[in-house]
Amino acid sequence: MKLQDCCVLIPSLSPDERLPAYVKELLAADFRLILVVDDGSKEEYQPIFNEIAGWDRCHVLHHEVNRGKGAALRTGYTYLKEETDITGVITADSDGQHIVPDTVMLANELGQEKELLLGSRDFSKGSIQVPPKSRVGNRITSVVFRLFYGHYLPDTQTGLRAFNRDLLDFMLAISGDRFEYEMNVLIQCANQKVKMRALPINTIYHDDNAGTHFHPIRDSWRIYKLLLGSFIRYGAASIVSFLLDVGIVALLMYWLFRDQADIQFLGIAFAAKALYAAPIARLISAPVNFLLNKSFVFQTKESKGALARYFVLAFCSLVVTTLLYGYLDHFVTAAWLHIPLYILIQVAMYIVNYRIQKAWVFPAEKLI
Repeated sequence: MKLQDCCVLIPSLSPDERLPAYVKELLAADFRLILVVDDGSKEEYQPIFNEIAGWDRCHVLHHEVNRGKGAALRTGYTYLKEETDITGVITADSDGQHIVPDTVMLANELGQEKELLLGSRDFSKGSIQVPPKSRVGNRITSVVFRLFYGHYLPDTQTGLRAFNRDLLDFMLAISGDRFEYEMNVLIQCANQKVKMRALPINTIYHDDNAGTHFHPIRDSWRIYKLLLGSFIRYGAASIVSFLLDVGIVALLMYWLFRDQADIQFLGIAFAAKALYAAPIARLISAPVNFLLNKSFVFQTKESKGALARYFVLAFCSLVVTTLLYGYLDHFVTAAWLHIPLYILIQVAMYIVNYRIQKAWVFPAEKLI
């Protein structure tokens, strides 16, 4: 995309001389508009914003109080949507971590399709620029994101991003006022199947990242609450259903069906009491788990077809669990091992069922 069709949006809090220097270089590169959002900076920083506001092709918006990076970005998006016909949007930070050649590269890579471009820094061990806490934090977040959302993003915390105008409404609909907003954008892109493409950029940290406004405890909590929120709720709902399921299996295995003999099927021996107990327990616990997942875990408002999909998954899971339990229990000689074996199989199915339910049974509400 041509730079003359693009805006660089920069949320800023308490900037130093690096912000006007960056803006001057962006203007020299011939971007159409530089939009700066002052997120409640104190009076002593206003001369910097006033200087930038006086330059051609620059505009400054102000928050009276600090509202957070996410709120500042949405303020900028609203202005671009309502006041301009800008085609391409590039977001960047004001702390000197992003350089103009990388910003230009993202703009040049930007096309007409609905995708999010991510300027990805190098967090490998060979990168001496990265502070250890930033390296570890990004590595962990990337692994967690891959595990629960199916996308590997080498830099989940980058502020250098680009997308075209068609995604403005989508970006405005995403919640989060502070640093968690950018993580929520990645989550929603994964949920809505918006393509995300990582592009390598220079890795720059000044003074061990001392100028960051990121609070390591408070903001990390917000980010991981988003990343793991549905999985934690899924865990709580699963524990309730699991205890109900195991309780019923124990009752049936040690009381109602305790004297059942093994049976043969296709030349394979199965423990009959296990084959009877597992389906009965699942038929009771499955409806309870569906209601918990729908209302509490995935918080689905529109559930058309969800019940049918859930029971298809529950049936398949039941068949796999029952046959696996019946087959393996045949080799169990100690009575006390029946329930631990069942627990082990249930745990193995846990992650698989979560991913399937999230993607297929209770898909996210369409935002675009």
